Formats: sequence, structure tokens, C-alpha cells
Amino acid sequence: MEELPTDYTSGVDFRIVKTSKGGYADYSTSNWSRRERPLTEVETAAVEKNGLYNLSDFLPKKPSEVEVKVMQEMFQASVDGEAYDAERFGQYFRPAGMKARTGDPQAPATAPAATTAPAPEATPAPVAEAAPAEATTAPAAEPKADNSAEDILAMIRSRQN
Repeated sequence: MEELPTDYTSGVDFRIVKTSKGGYADYSTSNWSRRERPLTEVETAAVEKNGLYNLSDFLPKKPSEVEVKVMQEMFQASVDGEAYDAERFGQYFRPAGMKARTGDPQAPATAPAATTAPAPEATPAPVAEAAPAEATTAPAAEPKADNSAEDILAMIRSRQN
């Protein structure tokens, strides 16, 4: 191509083809037209009247360093089999359907009413220590297509050790 494909007079059309692959939308068969075609008068007038979209405006916000760190901690916790901890991660990420906290996050928590008795302190249950893993020289087996999620998590845990 001598000109950019987006050139108004010597550009080419991009044909979006939506198919389904594995139950999800698939656009991989979309492609550029083979022939150059200038914009029509109607298309040129529409661009002049309405302008063009800046596609970067439609991108989601990039996570900050803190949010990336929280994502890594959430991933590690999920690999370790821990349930989602709303106190730890709720300020950054919440599962769908979980209600958001309201109010000022900087304001101190209000004291409970004087008529309510304080809740008894719960003692944490003892945590069983895991037996040390035996060192093996054989590489970890690759997952098969029919492995369950538990098998895949076990393989990820073994690779981290």
C-alpha cells in the first residue's frame, strides 16, 4: 500500500465480520478490503459534521501500581485456596453483586450504641502446617484438556514451590 489504509481518498474499507467461537464473539476473520475507495460525499460530510471518535477514549482506565499489587495479591490468595477477603480487597475490587460501601472512607468509624454488648473476641482456629514437599527430579505433568480446576491449581502451586 502506498497510502495509509485510513486515507480519505486512497484508503480501503475494513470489514468487520462477527462470528462465534466457543460461545464467544470472534472477530478474527475481519479484514481490509482489497480495493482502494475514496470516501463518498455523504461520508465526508458526516465526518466534517460529527468528527471522528478517538478510540483511546473507550479504553478502560489503566490500573495504578497499587492496584496491580492488589491484583497480584488476589491472584496469589486464590492460588493458595483462600476465599475472597472483602476487608482486604473490597476497597479496590468487588465481585459482581457485592454492595459497595457508602459514606466517607476517611471518616472514623462511629462507635456502636451504648446498649449493645461488645462481641466476644473469636480465637483463631489453629492452622495445620503443610508437610514439606518432597523434592522430585521429574518435571510437573502438563495439564490435559479434561483436567478439573483443582488439578490445574495443584499444578500451579507445585510450580511455585
